[in-house]
Amino acid sequence: MTRPRGLALGVVVVAALAAVPRVARTDAELNFLFLVLLSTTLAQSWNIVAGYAGQVNLGHAAFFGLGALTTRTLWIGGTPVLLAMGAGALVATAFALLIGVVAFRLRGAYFAIGTLALGEILRITVGNVLAEISTLPAATIASYRLADRYYLALALAVATLAVVGALGRSRAGLGMQAIREDEEAAEASGVNALGLKLLALALSTALAGLAGGLFAYYHISYYPSHPFGPHWTFDALLITYVGGVGTLHGPVLGAIFYVLLKEYLAVRWVDFHLLIFGALFIGIVLLLPGGLVEAAARLRALAGRRAP
Repeated sequence: MTRPRGLALGVVVVAALAAVPRVARTDAELNFLFLVLLSTTLAQSWNIVAGYAGQVNLGHAAFFGLGALTTRTLWIGGTPVLLAMGAGALVATAFALLIGVVAFRLRGAYFAIGTLALGEILRITVGNVLAEISTLPAATIASYRLADRYYLALALAVATLAVVGALGRSRAGLGMQAIREDEEAAEASGVNALGLKLLALALSTALAGLAGGLFAYYHISYYPSHPFGPHWTFDALLITYVGGVGTLHGPVLGAIFYVLLKEYLAVRWVDFHLLIFGALFIGIVLLLPGGLVEAAARLRALAGRRAP
């Protein structure tokens, strides 16, 4: 698909999604689409540092949680939600850059394990310090509208796709991909590996912080340690790999597939849905290393060969 046609299709899809609150019969449809949009943003944020720069971050939930914690605190205190989300993104990015210089001295599995430990440290710390449940004030609950959260999720997902799309075509994005393929060769050819990895980390954690802020704006009540849970990292990882790591539209396809299947299996097979989903994920990774993007490419190639 050419770029103009892709942009035109994107505009049509966004316009259709924007019209959903006007035609949706219940909040169930909005809630499902909200989760898809939130998952898309979270997966794309992880895709920047892992899919493009090749640095597998298993502590991504730490930045999602920092964004949620900062946004929730400021918003309940009276700060407009957009400013609160921006502050959450800044806190997440500042923390990431603070530890990034040290963390990027580790490579491969050591970097992944180090970031996982960081996420768990923050989760345990927040859980001990802020053990009580976070609930919105009664006046805020009374004025709660899911449509407002949905439109914000749509805007954030579109902005995230625009950022990742621009990054993939930029010189910095190409440098990140060179680092992903062979960091030593990239450095030998003049690529500033540390600088580009820090840039990828900053973009990734800023978007993760915004996604966390959206999560804090969406939920009426939850434990403050919940957004720091490792399942947020592994959800982003699964969605990205199922859809197609290192691609623009892979996380979108992965988010739709993941949320739809997760909701369906959780209702139909409450006790076995994680086992079933795990088996499906392993099958997709083994048979289609490029995820759903690769599956779509194979189908197009097959259709082309069959066409007269």
